[in-house]
Amino acid sequence: MHTHVNSVGLLVCPDPALNFSYPAHIPRACIDALPPQPGVYIFRDRDGAAIYIGKSVNIRHRVMSHLRTPAEAQMLGRTAHIDFELTGGEIGALLRESQLVKESQPVFNQKLRRLREMCSLRLEEGRPEVVFASDVDFARTEGLFGLFGSKKAALEMLRDVAQTAGLCSAMTGLEKTPPGRPCFARQLSRCQGACVGEESAARHAARVAAALAPMRVTPWPYPGAVAIVESSHGVRKRHLVDGWCYLGERKPRGRARTPRFDMDVYQILLKPMLEGTLAIEHL
Repeated sequence: MHTHVNSVGLLVCPDPALNFSYPAHIPRACIDALPPQPGVYIFRDRDGAAIYIGKSVNIRHRVMSHLRTPAEAQMLGRTAHIDFELTGGEIGALLRESQLVKESQPVFNQKLRRLREMCSLRLEEGRPEVVFASDVDFARTEGLFGLFGSKKAALEMLRDVAQTAGLCSAMTGLEKTPPGRPCFARQLSRCQGACVGEESAARHAARVAAALAPMRVTPWPYPGAVAIVESSHGVRKRHLVDGWCYLGERKPRGRARTPRFDMDVYQILLKPMLEGTLAIEHL
């Protein structure tokens, strides 16, 4: 690629997109079929395996932007076909994308791929402890604070909160200190003395609860599954959710299983659900 000096003396590098053309090996028919509606799209290889899954409120516009992006040449070179699914709206597209990526594990999707073993913080007699989703029903348990992908991440957050709020390292379980001995934070004048009896355990517990309150996990607000209804361009979809777990457009057949709390679904739905901006059908 050659550079040149323009009429005002500036060194100009040609835009690589100017030398880019649509991948001729991708059938034009599947590109022409892409609708300007909300949903998910799937780039597939020659064997039909999903190599990238995305979502958009305008599938056609978003896919065309992929085809115009030279930086995505590797993915496009492996693409043999492009599929799509209409979802009726943006929320449905977000939910379906998250579900499909976890199921298919596409090689070019970096986010949403891992099914994490989540953990959270729970207060036990005023002391925070790490609990795991495999042991506690995160969807319906009160008094959980924060969602983390590992115990290490949970303890790092607790350590930051303790330092900011001036909490006791011993009383928060961050440090093992013999009874009556000052914790390390106390020695640095960052603790108000709960470890040596200068602050009551009740007062310290109240400060711990207040410090963790902004991270409170909201329990599922319904007794069971609900349908989130979205419509766009004549397409109406009902997306079933239970316990912050996306079930798809229909309830699973056969023996009912306990929905597994999904951190991504929680993050997608929490704000619009609390704000009352979703159309909800009670089942």
